[in-house]
Amino acid sequence: MAYTAADVKNLRERTGAGMMDCKKALDETGGDLEAAVDALRARGLAAAAKKSSRTAAEGLVGVAVTGTRGVAVEVNSETDFVAKNDQFQDFVRKTTEVALGVSGDDVEALKAAAYPTGGTVGDALTNNVATIGENQQVRRLKTVEVAQGLVVPYMHNAAAPNLGKIGVLVALESEASADVLEALGKQIAMHIAAAFPLALNADDLDAELIERERKIAQEKAAESGKPEAVQAKMVEGAIAKYAKENALLSQVFVMDNKTPIQQVVDQAGKEAGAKIVLKDYVRFQLGEGIEKEVTDFAAEVAAAVAG
Repeated sequence: MAYTAADVKNLRERTGAGMMDCKKALDETGGDLEAAVDALRARGLAAAAKKSSRTAAEGLVGVAVTGTRGVAVEVNSETDFVAKNDQFQDFVRKTTEVALGVSGDDVEALKAAAYPTGGTVGDALTNNVATIGENQQVRRLKTVEVAQGLVVPYMHNAAAPNLGKIGVLVALESEASADVLEALGKQIAMHIAAAFPLALNADDLDAELIERERKIAQEKAAESGKPEAVQAKMVEGAIAKYAKENALLSQVFVMDNKTPIQQVVDQAGKEAGAKIVLKDYVRFQLGEGIEKEVTDFAAEVAAAVAG
């Protein structure tokens, strides 16, 4: 058996499937977690692309904007207690501001950049670890920029101004007034925080994700027993639906549940008398993609694995 109690727990959290279904899927896939996720989804036992909010990583996401340029930075800590620490929050705030002047989205370049109170960001991070007594790390950053227009920040579940659990930046390129772009950007940012788009448009979706969805759709179509030509249409329809639901510009606006985001932007441009282009966005959710640790639930899972 090539999997552990932690793998069963992780699979259950990611898919929402029952414990024994998770164990069976891991048995069938030789412990391959991603293959087990796909197997459960193909059987209809898992929600499509379900994101687990139960992550072991703590810390803060910071956002900062200066005119037409904005950046989001994630800094992790071991506990939420440290994330509420004034020293830690000050470090995340200052580091995010420093990131505005860093070329590219290189964490090592950011850590080597000058820190406002002296030394480098890396030096300040080392000092934080020593004085707070808990491991911390600058995990990632992303910058967006427009030639003309506005980058609008938004923080969901804010712990302090521009610091929180989900940080969003919306880059709008336009000659429209700042007031118009600010209002539109805030609405789109709230949509992004809630809807979790995977790319700006369908063409930007990860090819591996599309191929994975295709294989799942093919398996479901094959189980239908319908003619091959019908199965092929079912697969293409499933892929088109996936792209529409996961690309920002084609997602349905959460505030009215009917209008695609592209139409929301176009209509705002018409009303402002100036074309508006949603050029880019950032959505950083704290701990997203970080492996989770086994908690008190481990004993229950271990018993199921052994059974």
